[in-house]
Amino acid sequence: MSDLAITGLLVLSLFLILGSGVWIGLTLSGVAWIGMQLFSSRPAGDAMAVAIWGSASSWTLTALPLFIWMGEILFRTRLSQDMFRGLAPWVQALPGRLLHTNVVGCTIFAAVSGSSAATCATIGKMTLPELKRRGYPDNMVVGTLAGASTLGLLIPPSIIMIVYGVMAEVSISKLFVAGVLPGLMLACLFSGYIVLWALRNPEQVPAADEQFTLRQKLAASRSLIPVVLLIAAVLGSIYTGIATATEAAAVGVVGALVLSAVQGSLTWASFRDALMGATRLYCMIGLILAGAAFLTLSMGYIGLPRHLAEWIASLGLGQAQLILALAVFFIVLGCFLDGISMVVLTMGVLMPTIQAAGIDPIWFGIFIVLVVEMAQITPPVGFNLFVLQGMTGRQLPWITRVTAPMFFLMCGAVALIYVFPGIVTWLPQQMLSR
Repeated sequence: MSDLAITGLLVLSLFLILGSGVWIGLTLSGVAWIGMQLFSSRPAGDAMAVAIWGSASSWTLTALPLFIWMGEILFRTRLSQDMFRGLAPWVQALPGRLLHTNVVGCTIFAAVSGSSAATCATIGKMTLPELKRRGYPDNMVVGTLAGASTLGLLIPPSIIMIVYGVMAEVSISKLFVAGVLPGLMLACLFSGYIVLWALRNPEQVPAADEQFTLRQKLAASRSLIPVVLLIAAVLGSIYTGIATATEAAAVGVVGALVLSAVQGSLTWASFRDALMGATRLYCMIGLILAGAAFLTLSMGYIGLPRHLAEWIASLGLGQAQLILALAVFFIVLGCFLDGISMVVLTMGVLMPTIQAAGIDPIWFGIFIVLVVEMAQITPPVGFNLFVLQGMTGRQLPWITRVTAPMFFLMCGAVALIYVFPGIVTWLPQQMLSR
């Protein structure tokens, strides 16, 4: 049976099982089982046990539930209200004024969350009612929030980076450090768009509430001190080499518990809700990773990744053409799958091709995160769009339309990191030289 026929059969099986409503993790395991049974001589049960145990027992993966738990704890604190109070005085003088709280708030919260959806929900609870009350246009409020909340995937700690690091066997600490500058660059692009829009539409920007003196701004900034200290503890311990990503995640959890206790929001109910929320989310991700590990092993025995890599190599694509083709592929794939599923489904197949093309796996990891960010705001399976639909009551087509400028800014960010790869690789190289 030809590779094309085998691939077609497995892809058809994947979509049929997914379409029947089976969980993604179980679907991946089912497709892997079909492949092993039909096209490999190795017993499928033995292979599944080895793959799933190897995936579940990875020490590196320990960072994932810890960072999820940290984000859940902070989600239930008064952090969002404190952030708005601390940020608002500083952005009043910028064109677009308080719209920048969406971008800056998401950038800050992304550095302690790791989840795009959590960033969107938390900052949305803070900014949506406040900006609406002050008369800012809904299309800009919702559009900038949708785009900026995707920074939860790019600015470390990032759940998707941990998943990629495990799948691609790349240092998670280096990935975290590599995401800092691209994340800040993307935040600047979003804020730059707000400035340009405000200069073109000054009549739509409400007047400043009040003028703040420098002393008042500094006094308001005290609200930001706890979250800044937490970011410094997590990322500083990684960058200085004091802690691995997993150890830094533990530092983050302890810091988040202390922060919520000091704020007075740490109760038994909030602790239990945060723990159960993190457990549910990690169990879902863990099941997907286990199924993907079995599928990767199955594909390896069938030989599809090797044959696909050979076929792509035979096309003679240059690096630029390969990156462009993969960007389009992931954007289309993101219309139907969530980001984690996209990464775990494709990395086993693509990594040999990426290595053969001479592409830095750290750089490629950031590229993957950027295109997965785009998938968060593309219908029909754009998680951030669903979150905003639930928070605003608006229809999905309207949310998609007002988010479109952010999508194109992300395309520009991908082009920038390709033309200037040092945006991604410079900080990890500094980390190695220490």
